[in-house]
Amino acid sequence: MRPLQPEYNNLRLIEGTAATPDVRALLSHHFEVMRAHSPLSSCHVMEPEELIDARATLLTARELGELLGVGAIREIGPGHAELKSMHTSAAARGRGVGQTILTGLLDHARNRNWKRVSLETGTIDLFAPARALYQRNGFSECPPFGDYVTDPLSVFMTRTL
Repeated sequence: MRPLQPEYNNLRLIEGTAATPDVRALLSHHFEVMRAHSPLSSCHVMEPEELIDARATLLTARELGELLGVGAIREIGPGHAELKSMHTSAAARGRGVGQTILTGLLDHARNRNWKRVSLETGTIDLFAPARALYQRNGFSECPPFGDYVTDPLSVFMTRTL
């Protein structure tokens, strides 16, 4: 794992792997929460191994070594990337961890010369804070992209860089 510079909000963003025990545990928790709140046909969360297979870049946010959150991004087409598995630990919510990770992932996308970043998230209240975060960062609703199809339980969002 290598630290990314600069530091954001006194958090260290470190490129990580789903094989690291605490990262795997947080990603597994994220997977379980997503599966518990969405029917299988509407749940697009990736298991930790799938993130590796998808060649996603995984960022971890740490403070004094403690894992506070994760987020991933993967290229899905020429110049187009998708955000995946954004999750902040319950104890770290409200501290800007999600914003820090999102900023780092968008910086990573710019460094890769990707021109568009898209995402899928849920429509229920559980996902309202995530939707608000994405809107504050320039994402707007869009039609389904990639292999996604219209689903009343999904919101698709995109932004250019």
